Formats: sequence, structure tokens, C-alpha cells
Amino acid sequence: MKTKTIEKPQLSNIEPLLQKSNIRPTAMRILVYKFLLENEAAKALIDIENHFAKSDRTTLYRTIKTFEDKGIVHQIDDGTGTAKYALCEEGCNCEIETDLHLHFHCKICDETICLTDHKIPQINLPNGFSAENANLVIKGICDKCSC
Repeated sequence: MKTKTIEKPQLSNIEPLLQKSNIRPTAMRILVYKFLLENEAAKALIDIENHFAKSDRTTLYRTIKTFEDKGIVHQIDDGTGTAKYALCEEGCNCEIETDLHLHFHCKICDETICLTDHKIPQINLPNGFSAENANLVIKGICDKCSC
């Protein structure tokens, strides 16, 4: 199963990308974005905290929440009990009607990745029902662990 790679902006493009999303490009925000960019798998807040061990936890949490609120990252519930965060694709607005894709959680390496080439079809709910969130996670063994 092939995954689609998010086109990675150069480090010099991160600042304008954040500004375009009305996010002030502080040093920490740029570093967190770069960290997420360099990792194929979605990351839990604890992974980000461990990577930036000398940084303030509150700053890291607020950075991720700002990114989520502005559509830079989306949250993934992969069934592990820990929310994970992955960068959104260019042009994504995280709308339930248009931007849903599969996620894959590997039971061996415990990584969760976005399968952005595999879109979830729109589901017509019965009258009176209103969807606020949808998440489809496939669990199994990833291509790196199956070798």
C-alpha cells in the first residue's frame, strides 16, 4: 500500500506558509512544523515534548492547538488512547465533506500514517443527523515492518 508524500516546503518556505495561515512564525512554531514535516508518521504530543525536551510543555501544546485550529495539522484517533497529529496537505481545510482520508496504524512499529491518496467517500446520514468528525483507521502491518 503506497502512501502519498506531502510535498515538503523548504525550511525558508515555512515562515510564509505559517503567515499565510495567520500564524505568527515564532522560532518554536517553525521548529515544531519542521519536526512534523521531517516525520512521515503522525506524532503524539509526548513525542513532540520528548524531541524538544528543554522546551516548555505549555508552549508546545499551544503550538499544536494553534496549528490544529488554523488547519495546519489534523488530529488522528488511532485507537491507542493517545491523539496523534499530522500535517495537512496543501489546500486541505479539514472539512468532513471533502478532506477525509484513511489512516494506517502499524501494530509492530506503533506508527500511524496518513493515506491521503485513499479518500473516504462521503456518507449520507439519515435526516436529523449531523456529522462533526469522522476517522477511519486501518490496523495491521506497515510496508517497513512487513519485510
